Amino acid sequence: MIKKIVNLIFESMHLKRIKHEWVRLAGVQFPDSVAEHSLNAAQIWYILAHMEWADAHKVTAMLVRHDIAETRIGDIHKVWSRYIRGKKEMEKKVLEDQMDGLEFADDIQWLFLEYEEKSTLEWKIAKDADYLEQAFQAKEYVELGHQGMQNRIDNVWAALITDSAKSIRQEMTQTSFTDWRQWLKKLS
Repeated sequence: MIKKIVNLIFESMHLKRIKHEWVRLAGVQFPDSVAEHSLNAAQIWYILAHMEWADAHKVTAMLVRHDIAETRIGDIHKVWSRYIRGKKEMEKKVLEDQMDGLEFADDIQWLFLEYEEKSTLEWKIAKDADYLEQAFQAKEYVELGHQGMQNRIDNVWAALITDSAKSIRQEMTQTSFTDWRQWLKKLS
């Protein structure tokens, strides 16, 4: 059992090497990794869960596992997924293989199924956080000169569900990705 857990941890670390492929379509040469995306999305999910009075721990647990299948099938962007049949079934099979024999497998698979059902408040928050993270990253890329990423931001805006995510979206449009450090200049 412990060997399987150790292997799962090593496999999860592989997400650091898998790059977000959809970003390359807009000309970004060195995109963020799936692990970077997952960490940032988890932070956003936790915030949104509190703003929406949802189960923050459940939402965060949902996020931590939502991209784990990409260790075996890679990051499949929208253009690529247009030509692949059964992406969700592939992800489910990967998750089953990854969790096989682990005492917490049922918990992880239940969270995955809830995420796929798209019906709970936690799913709405999870999806919004996933989209918001992509929009924040895209905004940074746009400000760095990759104008092709603006399309991703526009698509995300149309997809957001919760009022909290929409209010964050609104403020983000008026904020530069470097504004967070402005108050630090006043300290010196």
